[in-house]
Amino acid sequence: MNRTDRSAPNTASATKTPAAPQRLLSLDTLRGFDMLFIMGFAGLVASLCRLWPGAFSDWMAAQMGHAEWDGFFHHDTIFPLFLFIAGVSFPFSLAKQRAKGLSDARITAKVIRRGLTLVLLGLVYNGLFRLDFETLRLPSVLGRIGLAWMFAALIYIYGNCRVRIAAAVALLAAYSLVLQFVPAPDAAGAGPLTIEGNIVGYIDRSVMPSHLYLDGFDPEGILSTLPAIVTALLGMFTGAYVRREEPHASGTRKALTMAGGAVLLIAAALLWNLWQPINKSLWNGAFVCAAGGYSLGMFALFYYLIDVRQWRRWTFFFKVIGVNSITIYLGQQIISFSYTSKFFFGGLAAKLPPEAGAVVLGIGYIACCWLLLWFLDRQRIYLKV
Repeated sequence: MNRTDRSAPNTASATKTPAAPQRLLSLDTLRGFDMLFIMGFAGLVASLCRLWPGAFSDWMAAQMGHAEWDGFFHHDTIFPLFLFIAGVSFPFSLAKQRAKGLSDARITAKVIRRGLTLVLLGLVYNGLFRLDFETLRLPSVLGRIGLAWMFAALIYIYGNCRVRIAAAVALLAAYSLVLQFVPAPDAAGAGPLTIEGNIVGYIDRSVMPSHLYLDGFDPEGILSTLPAIVTALLGMFTGAYVRREEPHASGTRKALTMAGGAVLLIAAALLWNLWQPINKSLWNGAFVCAAGGYSLGMFALFYYLIDVRQWRRWTFFFKVIGVNSITIYLGQQIISFSYTSKFFFGGLAAKLPPEAGAVVLGIGYIACCWLLLWFLDRQRIYLKV
């Protein structure tokens, strides 16, 4: 944990782009909005849907979970949006470090240290301290973020704009071709895009057979880290565009341009879906485009409302989560917020019908998490990686 003072709020006018390398409040707010679903809001929405059963409620409740294989639900956007946001932050961070006189070698060392630290924290999340090394899951969400962000950052540091774009295109193209035309040798007739027949799962089964999330497959495995690098690069392209000072590019114009880019990415995803169905577990090209379009569109919206229009009063709730997102992600594995919620709200929940009681406990869970983060924020305590 570090005690630190955050940057002062952005004071740019509604027609100007925020001055680089200033911290964007929209990023912290959007990160908090994204993490809220991990912090119990998805479960709360599902509980609310059970109060009013029906076709729309069933659809909404399904959105709070992942697609079983092919498909794209809202819950599938949370992970790539977090990685995208990490990418958006990097051009600002890089500019700030270079302005302080840090060499690219020192910055590279910091990037690698951060990436590997996230891999280690992923192992902690998976149960490292249980000391069950024979079955400890090696891939993880934090590990995927650490490795994908790290490699994307290295590409960004040492490549110019053309090299970065070429790297993103090459990674997606190569991965898609391998995925389509190289089935698992042990597929036994299963198609190359099925859970049994894909090469991604085969590599993981061969390298770490007893260390996977599922029996024979892991959604955060080795080979699918490659397209995740592109997700981080999309964020970095966005961050570079936002911080670039142009005489005729107002904040509004940049927001509209990003919204247009989001539409193009979603259109690309729909076209790609005809060849390779959108699949988060494989993190295929269609998924990269779909999640990238959603992420870019959400950032354009938050950027316009918060950093351009300066509508900021509503951001505090989400910002408290966003500035300590890794803390609450790890904290939910360590602290029993469910027990705390039942301690304070279990009596009220017990006097209500089960469906309504679940809503009360869900609200209590979020409140307990948020109050802890609020206390840490008041004390200027943040988990920095």
